[in-house]
Amino acid sequence: MILHELVGHNEDHPAYQALEVDNRKRQLNFLNSLVLAALGSGTPFLSQTVIKALNFHSIGCLHAYAGQYRPCEVNVGEYLPPEYFRVATLMDDMVNRVNRNWTETESIELAAYVLWRINHIHPFINGNGRTARASCYFVLCLHMGKWIPRDPILPELLREDPYRSRYLEALKEADQDGGLAPLAYVIADGLLHQLSDPNIQ
Repeated sequence: MILHELVGHNEDHPAYQALEVDNRKRQLNFLNSLVLAALGSGTPFLSQTVIKALNFHSIGCLHAYAGQYRPCEVNVGEYLPPEYFRVATLMDDMVNRVNRNWTETESIELAAYVLWRINHIHPFINGNGRTARASCYFVLCLHMGKWIPRDPILPELLREDPYRSRYLEALKEADQDGGLAPLAYVIADGLLHQLSDPNIQ
């Protein structure tokens, strides 16, 4: 079942939106399990398998090619991501760069790079933002050596204003000049809010 096709490619359809919400919950639960498994096994590093699995949990039964790199070109507003045949190599380069610089780079800086780079490559048919935010948090937690608790967590905070608009603007800035400082600031601010807001459980 590919619900996007069954409802006429209408992402506002109630059935689509309901499954999307459920998938997001499952993805965040899976993310928690992944972090704990990686820390428990003593293997704190990023992999394409992890990123693909996070995408699968995000868009499973919503879109074709869940958990697989896109087999075609896509448009994202005015932005044109890299050609589909370059995706696997670009993702390999990204993961290798993260793991090579794991011990020499600050947690927020690594997380910002992952968040930007996945969005920039746009490796999947759908769910790229959700996958990028989850992967960012995976790296952040592993680098800090623990699952960072409280709810909502950073990937959810970045979906809503006031963080969403700042996050999207920082992505555009990084696309233009490669500078990740604004994005790192948004992540740090969101994480601080997550850990200090008395209204968050």
